[in-house]
Amino acid sequence: MSVDKETLGVYGARAQDYAAMTDDLADDKHLTAFIAAMPAGARVMDIGCGPGRAAGQMAAAGLTVDAIDAVPEMVAMAAAQPGVTAWQATFDQIAGDALYDGIWANFSLLHAPRAALPGHLSAIHRALKSGGLFHIGMKTGEGEGRDDLGRFYTYYTEAALRGLLIAAGLTPGNGWTGRDIGLAGNPDDWSVIHAYA
Repeated sequence: MSVDKETLGVYGARAQDYAAMTDDLADDKHLTAFIAAMPAGARVMDIGCGPGRAAGQMAAAGLTVDAIDAVPEMVAMAAAQPGVTAWQATFDQIAGDALYDGIWANFSLLHAPRAALPGHLSAIHRALKSGGLFHIGMKTGEGEGRDDLGRFYTYYTEAALRGLLIAAGLTPGNGWTGRDIGLAGNPDDWSVIHAYA
């Protein structure tokens, strides 16, 4: 399994706190751009959906939304979002061929071990329809380690992440960088990239 038990335990225990942090996505320019890029009636997947706020917003925009998370408390909240089909699954269970017009992995795959990420990205590429859009958000840096809450992270530079996307058969497009304070209360640098199947 590509997410360790300590990380899952933190998210399970702090599910309500995490949900409160993601309450207002109305100003999320990346989510707005992702939704706008989808064709009418598109089928999308939210990988590591957390409490399902983004998935719910996608569904409200008329998309058909599948959402997965490894934490049962998160899946329950995501499943309560109108129009969202959510189930418990790990990154290793991403499967299917040409199913999705878009796949959203917003700061979830950063919990995968470095050795596992290329396989996850290849599975995502297979699950996307030709020309489908993949959104990935990751904390940037180098190495790996745990934050103050005990969550496991693997860090990548933007250049390294783009290289991994290309190696998986995806074509990286626009990218954005920034710095925000997360659940642990510390500022983190991040990179968001849109890539295409």
